[in-house]
Amino acid sequence: MRRYGLLGKSLQHSYSQALFAQKFAQENIVDASYSLFELSDLTNWDAWSQAQLRHPEGALQGLNVTVPYKQAILAHLDRLTPEAQAIGAVNALRPLGDGLWMGHNTDAQGFAKSIRPFLTSHHERALILGNGGAAAAVRYVLESLGIEVVHVTRQHTDSVRAVRFEDLTEEAVRFFGLIVQATPVGTVPRVEEVLPFPWSGLGTEHLVIDLIYNPSETRFLQRAAQQGATVLNGKDMLFNQAQAAWDWWNQAD
Repeated sequence: MRRYGLLGKSLQHSYSQALFAQKFAQENIVDASYSLFELSDLTNWDAWSQAQLRHPEGALQGLNVTVPYKQAILAHLDRLTPEAQAIGAVNALRPLGDGLWMGHNTDAQGFAKSIRPFLTSHHERALILGNGGAAAAVRYVLESLGIEVVHVTRQHTDSVRAVRFEDLTEEAVRFFGLIVQATPVGTVPRVEEVLPFPWSGLGTEHLVIDLIYNPSETRFLQRAAQQGATVLNGKDMLFNQAQAAWDWWNQAD
């Protein structure tokens, strides 16, 4: 059995297992399985990962990685693909043999494919809410498209161009036609949560993206839609990055 799975801290919101089960059924893939692996931290990563490579039902062939480990896992990996190196975060892993692991980033590919049909000339400047692993992939994509990027963070940071949430104004929001919500705030089960944001700065020319896909419409997207913005959730990105990860896990070396 070829075993795959998703690594994260809390996975009750995840669609990944159902997504891959559907893929295996539709494509008549009978020798593969996909599981959810919740780890409270990465302290025992080495022992856990080695055990998965020696599992009696078959060695683990690939992992997706989700919050909060997309950046923290880097310290435990032996190699990175050029994309992962450039982004500074991974969402896919595969074993190299001899207990070694390689990290890759398919979030960028998934995000780029999902937003391409929606971009217009109004979206030359973007605000990315958050500064984690998903936000890093989004920044990588947008900057590669020539879009100016500023992060919005809770605390001051010198690592990227950023403004704090408390300093974000209605006037600034009007200046940035693309808004990407790249934090877990509002995910199932805490669906009532929403980031502080000057909603009145949004209008009909804004494209507002929330990378969350469960629920399909977060409070953040609801508020943006009420202002007339075009809104997009993270479901297409989820499907696109998952397919890219599958292709990478199974490519010929």
